[in-house]
Amino acid sequence: MTTSPTTPPEAGPSAATGPDRSSLTDPGAARRSRSPFGRRREADDGPRASLRELLPYLVVKRGLLIAAIVLSVLGAATSLAQPLLVQQVIDRVQSAAELGWLPWLLVGLVVADAVLAGYQHYLLQVMGEQVVRLSRRRLVARILHLPISTFDTRRTGDLVSRVGSDTTLLRAVLTQGLVESVGGFLTFVGAVIAMIVIDPLLFGLTLGVVVLAFGLAGAVMPMLTRASAQAQAQVGALSSALERAISGVRTIRAANAGDREAAVIDERTEGAYRAGIRVARVSALVVPIAGVALQVAFLVVLGVGGARVAAGDLSIAALVGFLMFLFLLVMPLAQIIGAMSAVSQALGALGRIQEIVRLPVESDDDVVTSATPADAAPAIAFERVSFRYPAGDGGAPPVLDGVSFVVPRGSRTALVGPSGAGKSTAFALVERFYDPTDGRVLAGGVDVRDISRTDLRSGIGYVEQDAPVLAGSLADNLRLGSPEATEEQMRAVLAQVNLAELLTRSPAGLDAPVGEHGVMLSGGERQRLAIARALLTAPALLLLDESTSSLDSRNEAQLRAAIDEVATGRTLLVIAHRLSTVVDSDQIVVLESGRVAAIGTHTELLATSPLYRELAQHQLLAPTD
Repeated sequence: MTTSPTTPPEAGPSAATGPDRSSLTDPGAARRSRSPFGRRREADDGPRASLRELLPYLVVKRGLLIAAIVLSVLGAATSLAQPLLVQQVIDRVQSAAELGWLPWLLVGLVVADAVLAGYQHYLLQVMGEQVVRLSRRRLVARILHLPISTFDTRRTGDLVSRVGSDTTLLRAVLTQGLVESVGGFLTFVGAVIAMIVIDPLLFGLTLGVVVLAFGLAGAVMPMLTRASAQAQAQVGALSSALERAISGVRTIRAANAGDREAAVIDERTEGAYRAGIRVARVSALVVPIAGVALQVAFLVVLGVGGARVAAGDLSIAALVGFLMFLFLLVMPLAQIIGAMSAVSQALGALGRIQEIVRLPVESDDDVVTSATPADAAPAIAFERVSFRYPAGDGGAPPVLDGVSFVVPRGSRTALVGPSGAGKSTAFALVERFYDPTDGRVLAGGVDVRDISRTDLRSGIGYVEQDAPVLAGSLADNLRLGSPEATEEQMRAVLAQVNLAELLTRSPAGLDAPVGEHGVMLSGGERQRLAIARALLTAPALLLLDESTSSLDSRNEAQLRAAIDEVATGRTLLVIAHRLSTVVDSDQIVVLESGRVAAIGTHTELLATSPLYRELAQHQLLAPTD
């Protein structure tokens, strides 16, 4: 389990049964009584980033960075030497002296400058790709370990956009002049010194133009950062709308809602376009600054310098040298302004990346001692468990309210109740996707919060209500929780859930594709494949959200046979949707509005529970919570 050493201590209300307990549903609180953390994290102030947060991405490969800087410095030296040689060539031509080796040295410097620039460009491109790779790895690792509660409020498409387009913008920091500006700065300094030596008056005029250009660029950069962040947010909204439409394309097509969904995506596309135009409008104010500064400075120097040459105060060679140094002065100016623009846009994107990176991940750092469950204790026990999902300042009503029941080892326990009773939430608490607001969930007599999530989940097989099947092959799905499983083990577990026929349906066998979301399988096959995937981990406890309401009688019979087969030797906790599953249970827990309405066997509840009797009469129990 990935943990985060910078994750803050968090706490929820104290349960009646022990010390303060943390709850991922209460991210504003702090666990003080047993936290191993040293300090609390400051509240996130939104998607903003600082230069300090950008630096770790820039030093991914220090060797390449140093090499690029060295090449930039050498390039600056070759550039500064060229005007000096040109001055000497002009002086010798005017004095009818021999040029000697000067032309060849000048040609050599030009060639060397080109070679250095080309190799430096290659290194910067490589570094840019490494920055993108690093940022994507960090972001994906963070996203995949965020608490489940975070995904309840985040859009999938927006998260995908942050991994894709936002990280790409970081490449521009290196490839559009940031490292080049180091050599550019040296060129700038060298040109300034040379220009002061040649003619202080002309330099003073040039300096005024340069200061004005930097002042204008500095005023525009904050606007560019804001516009870039807004543009990336719009791209995230577009990705989210597109992901929603593609994932539900069959439902959309069946409802003849394609045009309406296209209109929604078109609206998001238009929003991204308008945001991009705002970035273009602001950046258009930056791009011409360097060019205009060069033209103005050139005209000023040419006019004033020409007058000084005519007056005999300046030689033609000195004027030509000054003009060449002027171009060397303005070129790094353009690089620095370009770097400022790239950094401004990158900080907007990095702010969205850091917004996710700053989120706390699932952590076992609050487990002081990893207790060992007792063999004689019940497999699962709920003790006065209450839970509510966060919803604004006022909070949401409780989904579970004082729930208590015991699941003996080796038994089959069914949870039944109308929609919204809290059945699936109970499963989520057993898996520690969330922690109770009050009370305790015990596994083998130990509070699940005293067991590391890795150890807890390794002993549980969880089959969700919609039996998700991932795109890929049969083997890919089976090995999701058991990456070391052999072909023999996979074939055996498929036979155990009556899916051996899948291996003969295609010549690919275990490598046969199942399609996106398992569309190449029937509903019953997807359900049984999900059970097989859970069984391959050899769990002692199987949580089965048995969604059989959509299955025909044949598939239901096959699924029931599979459940009977796998129930031997393990504890089974089932959310029952049909009466046929309930009657075979050792005990039935009836939930209503988040409370335990009754507990007993099928026969006992028919006699004592009006709610259960009503559900049994309908023969169909609500499949959703």
